[in-house]
Amino acid sequence: MAIVAPVYDRENFYSIGPLHLTVVDWDNEHHRRSVAASLVAGVYILERDRQENRDAKHALASPWWEFFNFRLIRQLVDDVDQSIFGAIYEYELKTSSSDKAKEVIPHYVIAFRGTLTSRDSVTRDIELDLHILRQGLHKATRSRIAVQAVRDTVASSQHRNVWLAGHSLGAAMAILAGKEMAVMGTFLTTFLFNPPFISAPIEQIKHEGVKHGIRVAGSVITAGLAFAMAVKQPQQKNRSVETFSSLATWVPNLYVHPADHICSEYIGYFQHREKMEKLGVGQIEKMATQHSLGGLLMTAFGKEADPVHLLPSACLTINLAAAPDLKKAHALQQWWQPESQVNFKTCAYLYS
Repeated sequence: MAIVAPVYDRENFYSIGPLHLTVVDWDNEHHRRSVAASLVAGVYILERDRQENRDAKHALASPWWEFFNFRLIRQLVDDVDQSIFGAIYEYELKTSSSDKAKEVIPHYVIAFRGTLTSRDSVTRDIELDLHILRQGLHKATRSRIAVQAVRDTVASSQHRNVWLAGHSLGAAMAILAGKEMAVMGTFLTTFLFNPPFISAPIEQIKHEGVKHGIRVAGSVITAGLAFAMAVKQPQQKNRSVETFSSLATWVPNLYVHPADHICSEYIGYFQHREKMEKLGVGQIEKMATQHSLGGLLMTAFGKEADPVHLLPSACLTINLAAAPDLKKAHALQQWWQPESQVNFKTCAYLYS
């Protein structure tokens, strides 16, 4: 019989956190990713502390940021269920830090948690998950609170480094906020852990030929429908193209696992674009990349849709380690494992 760790241990930084990072090298991508993931974990535990009514003596959240010399300056609270869904951290920069270090180290980090299945938050979190499926997350009040918090933090940062980070539903929130800032010309360093991609799970098909054929057909249909709608509404089409192109300079860090069907379609989304360019039909894929078939159909029926998952550019990291189930493949913990224990593949995809 498998031994299941107590909930207390699964939330305790000193049981599962990246204790190996006693000294953070901010020039090291692995270290930066591990810190960002830990700060997201801190948001999860903040909400769990609230739900369990843990007093200061028994609360578990603070080590998730204090270990890395951050302090919590604000909790982001959902206006519907009063749950904590985000946090703003400030790095307590040591006076001895070099000027180069000050340029790399984030001054603020805004982190968002994903769905919690515990009683006090599951209803609202699942409601927001459904908003993602309906491509309407931007209309939720939690999203508006998140985006406004990012705007305010950037405005008060005096041009110092601001990072965004999120896991699952929280990664979708970070994408919304990151896009908002990118359109305004501010490109934030962003860490997206297991962000949801709304699509049929094509990446789970093992036969490469079948998978490629389905993707080609999907691209042709999506591009064709987008073109037909653009003919009818050229002004809307131009705005859509301009907005998507304006995001191209923003290159968020995207972390996915092939066995996680919630986010694994990002692998095909970017790799297929390269294949279509090599086949000489890059313009078809370029149009298809900017749209989702579901969003186009919703728009055709007069419903507003904003496919948050579509990204022009990204630095995509794939965890190639085996995962026995979806829970393991979707877990935040995989992203702060010691460097010697991980098997990652990273590739940059830039939109032009």
